[in-house]
Amino acid sequence: MKNTIIIILILLAVVFGFYLLNQKESDIEEQVEEQSSLTVEETTDIEEMDEMEEQEVAWSRKSIIGTSVEGKNIIAYKYGTGEKELLFVGGIHGGYSWNTAVVAYDIIEYIEDNKNIIPDNIQVTIVPVLNPDGLSNVAEDYGPGLNESDISGTESEKVAARFNANDVDLNRNFACDWQENAKWQNKDVSGGDEAFSEPEAKAIRDYVAINNPTAAVVWYSAAGGVYSSSCHNGVLSETSELNDLYSKASGYPSYKEFDFYATTGDFVNWLAKESIPAISVLLTTHDSPETNKNINGLKALLNYYK
Repeated sequence: MKNTIIIILILLAVVFGFYLLNQKESDIEEQVEEQSSLTVEETTDIEEMDEMEEQEVAWSRKSIIGTSVEGKNIIAYKYGTGEKELLFVGGIHGGYSWNTAVVAYDIIEYIEDNKNIIPDNIQVTIVPVLNPDGLSNVAEDYGPGLNESDISGTESEKVAARFNANDVDLNRNFACDWQENAKWQNKDVSGGDEAFSEPEAKAIRDYVAINNPTAAVVWYSAAGGVYSSSCHNGVLSETSELNDLYSKASGYPSYKEFDFYATTGDFVNWLAKESIPAISVLLTTHDSPETNKNINGLKALLNYYK
């Protein structure tokens, strides 16, 4: 009898042991499933974050389109992924028209703070400084956030900073009525050894050839107005429309052509020769970027092309 009771107790212990073992295995499996599920969720979150970052990079990007005589980078800021590209260029006259670089940087910051301003079918490209050698003569550091307090130099030094490091007026170096001996107001200036002799002009020429922008706006100073472009082929009807739209939105007067004095090798007129609708926007003075006016002009063009 005693032996029988011992055997029964042993069997009960074995059965209870198996029960506990199965419970532990079940708990372990549940923990593994929970950990696996958590890992999948975390992985999904990481993948979604990576995708969002990739989309942000695709929407907003920066590239070097060339270098200056002194080897400084000429940078293009791009926003949006649409097929229609609107090109904006500032700083072609370097330190003499430093406010044209400021308005370009201001609009870059405005777009980055208001991403939904750009329609899905449009991308905006801004080259804020086409003449970095000239600008660097009056602004030791430049980039987004550039303002009047960053500018130094006497008036004569700013005038000298109009030209690139080869002492060429870049807005006389393009292939529309190009002349080696050019004029700026009543002054003799160099148009370079030939059209596109300067690396800065070559850089924007090559960019235009590859990307074929839908339209272009180039900032200069100072005369206070919006001017159509042409190169003996008449003003394109689309150019006239852009001129009037930008003028009404910004408040600048509208002009069919720049006729204050003869200009040879002009950048915007060369764009017209390439059948690209293009306008010159001349800021009113040399010391104000008139940012709000030009933001309104930008909005008008975005609305026109959307």
